[in-house]
Amino acid sequence: MNLKRLIGNLDACEILGSLDGLDIAGIKYDSRLVLPGDLLVCIPGFKTDGHLFAGQAVDVGASCLVVERFIDGLKIPQIKVPDTREALAILADEFYEKPSMQLGLIGVTGTNGKTTTTYLIKALLESKTKVGLVGTIGNIIGHEILPSARTTPESVDLQKLLREMVDTGVKYSVMEVSSHALELKRVNQCAFDIAVYTNLSQDHLDFHDSLIAYRNAKGILFELVGSKPKDRPAYAVINRDDKFYEFFRQKSGVPVFSYGVNHECDYKAANIQVKGEGVSFEVYYPKGKISLSLKMTGLFNIYNSLAAFAVGHQENIPPETIKSCLENVEGVPGRFEKVNAGQDFTVIVDYAHTPDSLVNVLKSAKGFVKGRVITVFGCGGDRDRTKRPLMGEAVAMYSDFSIVTSDNPRSESPESIIEDILPGMKDHTSSYEVIPDRRQAIGRAIELAKPNDLILIAGKGHETYQEIKGKTYPFDDRVVAREYLEKMLWKQS
Repeated sequence: MNLKRLIGNLDACEILGSLDGLDIAGIKYDSRLVLPGDLLVCIPGFKTDGHLFAGQAVDVGASCLVVERFIDGLKIPQIKVPDTREALAILADEFYEKPSMQLGLIGVTGTNGKTTTTYLIKALLESKTKVGLVGTIGNIIGHEILPSARTTPESVDLQKLLREMVDTGVKYSVMEVSSHALELKRVNQCAFDIAVYTNLSQDHLDFHDSLIAYRNAKGILFELVGSKPKDRPAYAVINRDDKFYEFFRQKSGVPVFSYGVNHECDYKAANIQVKGEGVSFEVYYPKGKISLSLKMTGLFNIYNSLAAFAVGHQENIPPETIKSCLENVEGVPGRFEKVNAGQDFTVIVDYAHTPDSLVNVLKSAKGFVKGRVITVFGCGGDRDRTKRPLMGEAVAMYSDFSIVTSDNPRSESPESIIEDILPGMKDHTSSYEVIPDRRQAIGRAIELAKPNDLILIAGKGHETYQEIKGKTYPFDDRVVAREYLEKMLWKQS
């Protein structure tokens, strides 16, 4: 793309050097990925500064730099802007020809439930057209699954992905929108038509200064929805039972549809029955009522399905079709996922990694389990330390026995993370063990289980790795649990 055209929407930029006749082959924000003819956007990061590596990008053939400060001694043009993160989003949107204007874009944000809600919405919309998904487990274009490095990609990667969706006939994209992505302006240029809010509880306070700052970051999505008008309605779908409902309602400059269980709202669940094999309930929606029986269990999945129901209904999908689609969803990888090798107790793997999500999952388990609840859990390293004792407290309150172990310790020692967890457990009477090795901890839980018990292996869900001291090792809770279960059953046979 011609460089002068590309930068046409950048405000308050200064140019060093001549841009005449320059065409850009691609946009990069990592100097290690630069190819000849690329434009490099230099971003000051949290660990290092992209400006420091501009010379390396020039050496491999970068044709232009976008910077926050001019860099001496380089022989290619430089474009100085006040904020390179913001510029990256603008440039990416222009380079990939504004793909979000060419499909229905649905953003789902909240602390818990984003992944499941996006999968449910995708299942509904696929009843009438081709759908894409952007999220934690993976990025999906129709039936093609692409790897996902983070919940919401960096702006240039996101715009490229949306362009691929448009070019392959996708009509809707359903996106998990993280607070990091909103704060770091990755989605600034996305033309959202629908914003969905699930809930908010403590998480990511290593990044945000406070719970209010975290909430405010989430609120950006509701300021963005409908800000780029298209030939279709824009609206927000918000959890009426959440304590921040009013904040998000006021942030929305578009019509709001509410959902919930405890308050009067547009989409309300009633006559709820929660069982181990699933949940059943009635949905009261504008001008109608319908019964649902989901294969997923837990009160939290009632909320997730209500949010999806609201979107499907507003997108003119018939209620009977919504019912059929939701009832056919078997589950979402790593979200209350059962591992069954024929044992006489239940093993569940779940991504729950916040105090609130642990409470939700454990309360659901306690509601139907006939035996004990045994929980295996840890906390991630280099993340919000203040939630560690709160997670310990949640597990101690709702488990009969727990094993405190390692999650993704990253640069921290597992033992120091565990030391942060234990104060939250010590005021409760439930018993626990400490086994830092996660594989051994899972094995110990299976060894302890008796008929009708339930083992919850929490924290990693769908993840297939552990991050330890800067290295990534293969590790899948589901695979490890199955190995122990099969070994146990073989010994019993």
